Amino acid sequence: MSFPGEFPPRMWIPGPTYVRPEILAALARPTVGHRTTIMTELVKSIAPRLQRLFRTKQHSLTITASGSAAWEGAVRCGVVKRWACITNGSFSEGWARTGESSGRDTVKIAFEWGEGLDPQRIEEQLRRAGPVEAVGFVSNETSTGAYSDVPAICAAVRRAQPDALLFVDAVSTLAGAPFEFDEWDIDVALASSQKCLALPPGIAVVALSDRFLDKARTVAGRGYYLDFVHLADDWDRLHQTPTTPAVNMFYALDEQLAAMEREGYEARFARHRAMRDRVDAWANGHGFPCFVAEKYRSPTTANRATKGFDIATFLARMIARGHELSNGYGKLKGHAFRIGHFGDHSMAELDHMLAIADEVLHGMGR
Repeated sequence: MSFPGEFPPRMWIPGPTYVRPEILAALARPTVGHRTTIMTELVKSIAPRLQRLFRTKQHSLTITASGSAAWEGAVRCGVVKRWACITNGSFSEGWARTGESSGRDTVKIAFEWGEGLDPQRIEEQLRRAGPVEAVGFVSNETSTGAYSDVPAICAAVRRAQPDALLFVDAVSTLAGAPFEFDEWDIDVALASSQKCLALPPGIAVVALSDRFLDKARTVAGRGYYLDFVHLADDWDRLHQTPTTPAVNMFYALDEQLAAMEREGYEARFARHRAMRDRVDAWANGHGFPCFVAEKYRSPTTANRATKGFDIATFLARMIARGHELSNGYGKLKGHAFRIGHFGDHSMAELDHMLAIADEVLHGMGR
């Protein structure tokens, strides 16, 4: 199989993202049995670090699956009949469809693609919706780059539906922006390994509240693989997983969580904000406005609107120069391009990529 330009290209897409050589080396360690003492000790090392990542004293665990599986687990384990899903892009709409396909009555509170979530409007619509068992939303809509005020939305949900469980998708911001599971009174939070965690795809990380697990224990038909009660019990009591996990990904996760703590989360968040500001300045200088309003700019994913610009040629020439950017997602394809500036990218590496992008744009007469 042949590939254009340099292979592998440096990935600046909204996931998967660049994986450091040290992480790849961790993945190459010998595979062990998932019921061995080695694996148990590995889980014991990961568990408190995951809690610190989510900022929770409650429950955290991993699933050998993508973040989309955690969507389904939250709905199947936490909702018997009726829930609400707030949508403003492709991925939040996908979570709503997950509820529908799981046989749950799904109340959709819909915002336009590119809109940030307005807490006041959410509160008003949730009050009108009548009782729901849970409310879910995506904190950073990767398809549009709209990053919403998570604590304000959580507070609005609590005012409107005080008895509802609260589900938050933090797929493209966890480890790239502040997240406070306990302080914001969240019941399920989920993320994927291939975004700000800067690991290969393959696992999801999840935080669960005591309140959620108490409700889930009363829910019949939770299924098997995504039964969060079974997963949490085995993780907490036995330091194991009910089924065979992606063992080598646990080595990588442990390595990365330790590395992030050495960097310091506040420093990591500041690095992501600085990269966002650098991309904004570059894109605005080239006449590529942000697709979302300034106050909703994502700290991890830039979605730049274009008009009369040959995105396909630009992306092809960039990948030929060793850097992969992304087209617009879904109905935005051909109308925008995206830069994923998260994970373990540095400002120096970002500047290098943008300098190459300058050369490519110059060659295209822009």
